[in-house]
Amino acid sequence: MPKARCRSWLILLGASALVAPNLAHAQNAKTATAREQALEERLLRLEAEMAALRADLGAARSEQAQTAAAASQAAARSEETATKLATLESRPTAPAEGFRVGGTSFKLGGFVKAVASATRFDDGMLAGGSLGKEFYLPQQIPVGGSATRDFMANARQTRLFFTSSTPLGGKELKSHIEFDFALATAPAGAQRATNAYTPTLRRAFLTYDRFLVGQEWTTFQNPALLPESTDFVGPLEGTVFVRQMIVQYRQPLGQGLDLLLALENPQTETVTTINPVLSDNDQDRVPDLVAKLVYKKPNLDLHLAGLVRQLSVHDGGAGDDSLGWGLSAGGKFAFGPDGRHDIRLSATYGNGIGRYLGLGYAPDAVFDRTALGNRLLNVDNIAGFASLKLGWTANLRSTFAAGYQHADYPDGIAIPGLANVSAYSVAANLFWSPVKNLDIGIEVRHAGREVASGLKGQMDRFEMAAKYTF
Repeated sequence: MPKARCRSWLILLGASALVAPNLAHAQNAKTATAREQALEERLLRLEAEMAALRADLGAARSEQAQTAAAASQAAARSEETATKLATLESRPTAPAEGFRVGGTSFKLGGFVKAVASATRFDDGMLAGGSLGKEFYLPQQIPVGGSATRDFMANARQTRLFFTSSTPLGGKELKSHIEFDFALATAPAGAQRATNAYTPTLRRAFLTYDRFLVGQEWTTFQNPALLPESTDFVGPLEGTVFVRQMIVQYRQPLGQGLDLLLALENPQTETVTTINPVLSDNDQDRVPDLVAKLVYKKPNLDLHLAGLVRQLSVHDGGAGDDSLGWGLSAGGKFAFGPDGRHDIRLSATYGNGIGRYLGLGYAPDAVFDRTALGNRLLNVDNIAGFASLKLGWTANLRSTFAAGYQHADYPDGIAIPGLANVSAYSVAANLFWSPVKNLDIGIEVRHAGREVASGLKGQMDRFEMAAKYTF
């Protein structure tokens, strides 16, 4: 090979040797720069992610702190509420009606009732101040005279009551006191100027658990059966009607059935063979015993009662005792829309129970020391009433009622000619309640009385009444 050519190759190889390392270094530098950029980008991303994590962590911690604070506040409020509730529960709550003093709730109530009546007696005249002028009293229907007319207006049937209730031993100790002005005899000259009448006690009793003690309707009676009337009672001759001192125990039997047992104040009422006026004998020795079954369901009220009593008359070391007894059954059956209509029935039969019927229309027994030799001879009684109530509308209604009583005196003895034997009445009324608790009514009544001599008397009465219950 020529030397010049060889020299050229050597120069080329040397140049290549010198250029190659520089090219490699340049390539390596370029690669390093790309890696650094990639690493820097990753670092930036990591820093961004760390910053985001720190922000999330800070937000989470802040939210946790807020939640803890809210929980603490809620716990504080809950504790405060519980404290307030405990404080309130420790205090006696005010009753829905009435007022409270200490732990006892009190309530006042009653009604104002105004009555006006025009009466025609076919067979006589009543004396001034007689109760028979102011309400239907069959024993005061005159007999054996000429026709008379009478007009009377009064507010004597106005009634007030007062109740209390006190928690005691997990139960309620309750009391009830009630009075009106109806049964006290009108004082002489009452109508002359002021019409002042004497308040009379009606009911006064206490109840605790299943016991009732005090003056209340006799257990032998079911006053819920009495029909609505402008009169004080209505079919008085046909119903048991007594309020007296009783000790009563109620035993629920389940399914709406209750058993009531009672000891009640005794009182023996007698007439003699010549005097028809009832004698209030007060030598009784044992209380009257009464048992009653009561069954109540919606729109239904039934009762069956039994009475056993000892009649006693002892005066001046002489006298007699006899056994009296009676049975009474009754019911109220509501029907029609909203139970606006109802039928009410009551029937009573007994021997020696005269004072329990019709405010003592007939005596318990006949007692005459001279004519009967100190013997008590009981009188049999049968009585009953029935009524039909029709609710024409929600605030307009009528009641049609009839009552009857008959006394059967012992055979073979003389009976006073004016001793009451039988009585009856029929009545119809119309009541309107324009607003709640206000009742306005009119009523017509026809009644009759018969005495042992055969004399009869009749009464016709038109009556109006307005009553506001509060």
